[in-house]
Amino acid sequence: MKTRWPLFLFFIIFFSSCAIFPKGAHLTDEEKEFLSAVRYIITGEEKNVFLALPSSERPRFIEEFWKRRDLSPETELNEYKDEYYRRVEAAKHLFTEGGTSGWLQDRGRVYILLGPPEQREQYPRGYTFYGLPMEIWHYGFHQLIFIDSRWNGNFELQPESARMIAEINAAQMQLKPQIRKEKTEEKIPFDFSAEIKRISAREMAVAISVPYKNVWFSSEKETFKTTLEVAVDIFNAGGEKVLSESRSYPLSLTEKKLKDLGGQDFTMEFPFALEPGEYRAVVKLKNLTGGTEIRKELKIAI
Repeated sequence: MKTRWPLFLFFIIFFSSCAIFPKGAHLTDEEKEFLSAVRYIITGEEKNVFLALPSSERPRFIEEFWKRRDLSPETELNEYKDEYYRRVEAAKHLFTEGGTSGWLQDRGRVYILLGPPEQREQYPRGYTFYGLPMEIWHYGFHQLIFIDSRWNGNFELQPESARMIAEINAAQMQLKPQIRKEKTEEKIPFDFSAEIKRISAREMAVAISVPYKNVWFSSEKETFKTTLEVAVDIFNAGGEKVLSESRSYPLSLTEKKLKDLGGQDFTMEFPFALEPGEYRAVVKLKNLTGGTEIRKELKIAI
């Protein structure tokens, strides 16, 4: 379940089921409430990070989640957050038919993501004499059609209308501002440390360590998985590559194990032997969940 953010995520999130918690996830009531509330705007990557964090770190994640979407970060108010929750509450009161809370119905989802329509036409007994209950919502030149095909108050968005949502969303971007990714990287960084260790007079090793809390995982049922790819290239003083090695490290951890390892590092070593001289090591580490790659250079004197 590896996902990245932009526009296609809108469709994935919009039509996802209401059961958004993976089986076995240990969340507090407050954490469940947060994930449920933001189901329409949280990205798959953000959700994976949230679930992988120890409970002590999740309040800070929630704070940063809203900060990254703040339309006016220089002010004390977070207009985006306030407007989002205002629309959720409005949807609950506007769409009371159908047996499902209004914000979880199709009309509620569209209302939350796009805001109130410029014009709302309601046909409780159908557009024509033999028609079904229907609503037409107008957003600029676009029309979204909802039909109550079972006469039970559950108005469903029609497929042809669903395809227009991306166009409307791209046109207004009113409730989906650009996420400031630099803050994500600042608060939930993927980074590692590397050093040269001496084993003997001519034998050395590149020692690499990365904190488990900085690794991005994808959630699959009751486990968190990812793969770290490491490449080490060593060049002599003339720029010639004299050694090259790469390895993959699959990681698969339960939530409990991940919490237990939260303050520890995952370590790797690449031993090598070279003739006396000056060298340069280039170390590249890639976290396949999220695709982040970090590169570092080390000087070697033998």
